[in-house]
Amino acid sequence: MPDLLLELFSEEIPARMQGKAADDLKRLVTDKLVAEGLVYEGAKAFATPRRLTLTVHGIPARQPDLKDERKGPKVGAPEAAVQGFLKAAGLASLDEAKIQKDPKKGDFYVALIEKPGKPAIDVIAEFLPVIVRTFPWPKSMRWGERSRKPGALQWVRPLHSIIATFGMETEEPDVVHFNVDGIEAGQTTRGHRFMAPDAFSVRRFEDYEAKLFAAKVVLDSARRKDIILADAKTLAQAQNYELVEDQGLLDEVSGLVEWPVALMGSFDQDFLSIPDEVIRATIRANQKCFVVADPATGKLANKFILTANIEASDGGAAITAGNERVIRARLSDAKFFYETDLKTKLEDRLPKFDQIVFHEKLGTQAERIARIERLAAEIAPLVGADVEKTKRAAKLCKADLLTEVVGEFPELQGLMGKYYALAQGEDASVAAACEEHYKPQGPADRVPTDPVSIAVALADKLDTLVGFWAIDEKPTGSKDPYALRRAALGVIRLILENQIRLKLADVILVRRMDELEIQDRSVYESILSSVKRNHEIAKEVFADLIAVEKLSAEGLMNFDVFLEMAADPNLAVNIPEGFAEKLASMMAERNMRSEYRYTTTLADNLLSFFADRLKVQLRDQGARHDLVDAVFALEGQDDILMIVRRVEALAAFLATDDGKNLLAGTKRAANILRIEEKKDGRAYDGVPDASLYAQDEEKTLAAAIDRAKAEAGAAVAKEDFAAAMTAMAGLRPAVDAFFDKVTVNADDKAVRENRLKLLNEIRAATRAVADFSKIQD
Repeated sequence: MPDLLLELFSEEIPARMQGKAADDLKRLVTDKLVAEGLVYEGAKAFATPRRLTLTVHGIPARQPDLKDERKGPKVGAPEAAVQGFLKAAGLASLDEAKIQKDPKKGDFYVALIEKPGKPAIDVIAEFLPVIVRTFPWPKSMRWGERSRKPGALQWVRPLHSIIATFGMETEEPDVVHFNVDGIEAGQTTRGHRFMAPDAFSVRRFEDYEAKLFAAKVVLDSARRKDIILADAKTLAQAQNYELVEDQGLLDEVSGLVEWPVALMGSFDQDFLSIPDEVIRATIRANQKCFVVADPATGKLANKFILTANIEASDGGAAITAGNERVIRARLSDAKFFYETDLKTKLEDRLPKFDQIVFHEKLGTQAERIARIERLAAEIAPLVGADVEKTKRAAKLCKADLLTEVVGEFPELQGLMGKYYALAQGEDASVAAACEEHYKPQGPADRVPTDPVSIAVALADKLDTLVGFWAIDEKPTGSKDPYALRRAALGVIRLILENQIRLKLADVILVRRMDELEIQDRSVYESILSSVKRNHEIAKEVFADLIAVEKLSAEGLMNFDVFLEMAADPNLAVNIPEGFAEKLASMMAERNMRSEYRYTTTLADNLLSFFADRLKVQLRDQGARHDLVDAVFALEGQDDILMIVRRVEALAAFLATDDGKNLLAGTKRAANILRIEEKKDGRAYDGVPDASLYAQDEEKTLAAAIDRAKAEAGAAVAKEDFAAAMTAMAGLRPAVDAFFDKVTVNADDKAVRENRLKLLNEIRAATRAVADFSKIQD
């Protein structure tokens, strides 16, 4: 079957856009082929700095013929309906339609429409211009004289030519003729801009790829990456160095060259006094070059590897010298920034945070740092960290955001904080926390293990989560502008990988109540602030206080007049002594009660969010999400480590026959209860009456439940969840026998009620380990 070759040749496409553009081209063309009935065998897209290429093989030579039946009006329908049917179906008269018999609804006309398929090359010629004109570039431009006309073509960079050929592998392909803004599709392209700029003709993909390579163009980006990486490693090893690999940089560089040539340059030894990460960031950001390290020490060497796009006649000497000149200047700047930063201590930078807003509803960065410091001090004893070191680390951890180096290279935040902290003589744990409190930032990122780092990292993430939850800025759908999902997963990984016992609800409440503490301010400011937050409550409190104090002084009977007096220090002297203080105190108490109720709800909502994130984490590890739901459904489940251990024990238990059968029995009991409770309009949650047990199986089950409750409760108290599951397994024979021998809905109402209560005891007993109703079969 025929193959399609498409190339869109232009000026240099930004490297960051190439990969998605190739994917988009493949998707748009292949989706359209399928929509037109041209089902293909395979497709592959390529991108270089100057071209997008697509090859699709195994396309049918023409569309399949289509037959369609179109139902028309009933026989004898009005003339207008008949004429509308004929026009829509493309028929000249009713003689061309057939009559379909229908005994129930009556006979009606049917038009048999046959639509012959078109040659595939014609179909392709129709939709390719549309795809080119509507291509989804993130940014596009117009150029030349044609750009002045309405509807001019827009492309990421000026488009010069189009190749579009279609044909069998064994035959000379045809050109797919179409025109886009004066650019006629053909079969001519060009090679490397400098080494092979002349035009040449191509036939099909194999011919095209081979001729491009001969013209110094490596079409496949994966092959360009392999060449760059292999040549860079060879250059480094030749001088007894080791390449510092950088996948992101490799992806970018492969999009900057069509014919990669690796070269090695050097810089002054003096620059090695700068931290390695600063050197690497400088060279990477400014010149897109790789760095090399001394394998003996692991430290960077004063060498770098660049990727040229040409085989220079001088062996690349001029190119290397030019890069060395630029890198020397950039490293000089970096060294100046670093040495300048060292002259100012981290704590001396902190006052500037008073002027920097973290979020309009969450205050300044200074206020945030103070919150993190207080929360970290609360967490420190729980994770075995030194409180004073933790407070010091929390105080300094954001200070490097104001340094010159981090201003130039934001990706070095935290890391530079560590270097500056060490340089000014801070404790190693404090310095490490300055870097590590941001971690982990993703599923592959390292988790801190130093207790001080753990405490500050947890405080930082929990402050962010509680703060944004309090102002109702939660993630929605795919939107998470403040990376709150990542923060929650970070908290979970910190807890699990360090085996930390932490009651999240308590920590959340500590963070929230810290925010709600009444700050030192004047009585009148306190009153006015409270009034602004809740004007109606303020009026109620004012009226209550007037009644209690039995005041009748003119002016104070009027709430609005009182506010004017309270706001004006000159008039405030006329307010009875102690009245304002009492009003402020009552307002504060009322507000605190209201805020505490909201905080409890906030904590519950945030714990649910943690449960969702934990399900994602455990699912990635192969665990069942429904088991997480079953454990979280129990009251007071906010200890992530214990939840995971309970989930693991539950999963192991349910994998056994005892677990499977007990789950089935528990679900059966729950289903019966649900039906009967709904029918009777009441809950059967009382204690069963032992005197009403009519059968031995009832007595046996009651005894088994009491025994399982006691044993499971004791095991859970010892956090031995495997033993708790074993205790639950003891219920299985009694439950099976009960359902086999006992009729729950007995004729005697008292016996029936007692047996339903016994079923509820089964449900209650299993809740010692999990809510079995949440577990999927």
